[in-house]
Order: sequence, then C-alpha cells, then structure tokens
Amino acid sequence: MTFFEDYEVGQIARFGAYPVTREEVLEFASRYDPQPFHLDDAAAAANPIFGRLSASGWHTGAMVMRMMVDEGQKTGHFSMGSPGLDEMRWLKPVYPGDTLSVETEVIDKSAPKSRPDIGFVKFRITCFNQHGEPVMRQIASNIQPRRPAEG
Repeated sequence: MTFFEDYEVGQIARFGAYPVTREEVLEFASRYDPQPFHLDDAAAAANPIFGRLSASGWHTGAMVMRMMVDEGQKTGHFSMGSPGLDEMRWLKPVYPGDTLSVETEVIDKSAPKSRPDIGFVKFRITCFNQHGEPVMRQIASNIQPRRPAEG
C-alpha cells in the first residue's frame, strides 16, 4: 500500500503500453462522443485537424485511467478517490494503431488538519503516443490514505 507520506514532490513514474484499436475507437465514440470524425473515415479525412479517424479525447482520458489503475494494482498505489481535475488538455490526436503510455509527476501535496487520515497528492499526468509525443496532459488530485500512527 502506498501512503500519502510515500510521495515526494518531483517524483516521476512512467508506465503503460495501451494499444488503440479501431474497434474500440468506434465503440467508445458511438456510445459517448458520436462526432463524425470519431465515427466515419470520410468525415475524418475531410476534417483539417484530424485527417483520419481519431479517438475521442474522453476516450483518451479513459485509456489513461485504465493504465493508471492497472499500474496501481501492480505497485500497490490505490487512490481513495479524487476531488477532480484542475486542467485537461488534448495536445495531439490519438489514432487507431497508436500505443499510449503514461508519465505521472507529483507536483504538490497537502494534508488537511481537519482530516489526519488523508492527504491530497497533485499529479501532472501526461499521455504519450509511441513516438514519445505528448497527446494529453492533465493536472489531477488524488486522495491518499495517511500512514497509520504506530502504537
């Protein structure tokens, strides 16, 4: 189990290798973001930003979340939840055939006096494609358990 006290500002972790498939892009978009450039090759080709079928930014966020949970299961990092995001930016399109990975950097931490059992850890989370290009960046806070007092 990773506790609030185990995180240090500046700490970086890199992980993940999520293959983006055409089928998953179409399935996610048809359910949650049915814009033409996420669903139709011709519409995507005509779009001057994407040029071809691309994943929804929300789908990219979901893929990042999956990689983070998978990594947490391997490393013992389990968040107690999150009060939310301070920022989310989609920097480049994500395409079927891309393989995504994640880098997290601890950028701040705080412990509320009113809740000695928890702390807040703020992360800069960057998602990269297989070329090492950042495709999404977010600033997120996690609620982490404090290490129990001994004795």
